[in-house]
Amino acid sequence: MSGEGVYLAGMGLACTLGNDLPSSVAVLARGGVRPTPLAVSEGVQWPVHMLPPQEGNWRQRLERVVRGVAAQADEGTGAGRSGPLFVASSSLDIGVMEHTAQDLRLGGDLQDFAGLVAGALDWQGPVFTISTACTSALNAVLAACDLIRSGQADEALVIGAELGNRFTVAGFGAMQLLSPDGAQPFGAGRNGLVLGEAVAALRLGSRAARWRIAGGANVVDGRNPSGTEASAVLAMCREALAQSGLRPQDIDLIKVQAAGSPINDAIEALALKQVFDPLPPLVSLKSAIGHTLGAAGAAELALLVGCIEAGVWPSAGYAIDDELGIALSAQAPSGLRNILLNVVGFGGGHASLVLEDGR
Repeated sequence: MSGEGVYLAGMGLACTLGNDLPSSVAVLARGGVRPTPLAVSEGVQWPVHMLPPQEGNWRQRLERVVRGVAAQADEGTGAGRSGPLFVASSSLDIGVMEHTAQDLRLGGDLQDFAGLVAGALDWQGPVFTISTACTSALNAVLAACDLIRSGQADEALVIGAELGNRFTVAGFGAMQLLSPDGAQPFGAGRNGLVLGEAVAALRLGSRAARWRIAGGANVVDGRNPSGTEASAVLAMCREALAQSGLRPQDIDLIKVQAAGSPINDAIEALALKQVFDPLPPLVSLKSAIGHTLGAAGAAELALLVGCIEAGVWPSAGYAIDDELGIALSAQAPSGLRNILLNVVGFGGGHASLVLEDGR
């Protein structure tokens, strides 16, 4: 992916912090919220960063939240409903199947969930499903950028969506990947990740705006299908920099993947130090909203941009592991221009995006 001309025209977010981006940033500024215990079976529960309570069943809840975040992203843009729609998710419609009696589809059609999202928006244009585990939303952004850069579309909407379901939580718990209390990315006491619900919308277009998608990369290395591979982290960072025409020293901030895994966080920290010397400031958002899986790329991008624009900065609130040789930035870097956003997922997916602040 190269060249110029893809910009972030609008964004919307609903997450554990709030049903819209401004309220989410405001709650984060006040210290955030604690995850809520979710029972997956008798006597077994795990903390999850769930959306604020919504009326209605699972499908009605999805439709309401999708319409809300899309409206946020479209505010003031005059955007229509005929361009490409990219729906990014890891769990897709597992939640609706859990809440439907006698649903025997065993997964249904891959496009079923995108159909629910498109129906909620009365979408008239082409609809694409992107489901590459935790890299789904970032890969959806890269795909949308390719369409816009090639002249096949003037604008596109990316929806990243992960709504709660017991199946996903139980699966992560069975793999012993979850924290029983709270996520501490890069923390000295980190003991696993905490999942989160989120629906995010990113409106992308060719009309110049403050935030430009400068480049990105997707690298797949399946040698460790459930973890981070150091060589792939190096490759995704270097490829994203090359596609953006930047050098390591041009990056002013890295939004890290770090989810609180004892091993994966250490691998990521080691790999980043091999690409960047010295390391630029680092920021993590998963202790605030949880690991939102397929929605993470869109949700964390929207929240980070919202924080920067509002002058709010997430604080860790826990001790960082000295052995990693890194630190999380306590404040927004001065002279912030180029941001690298990293996401790593199951199946060996490693994706990066470079966002340029043209203000």
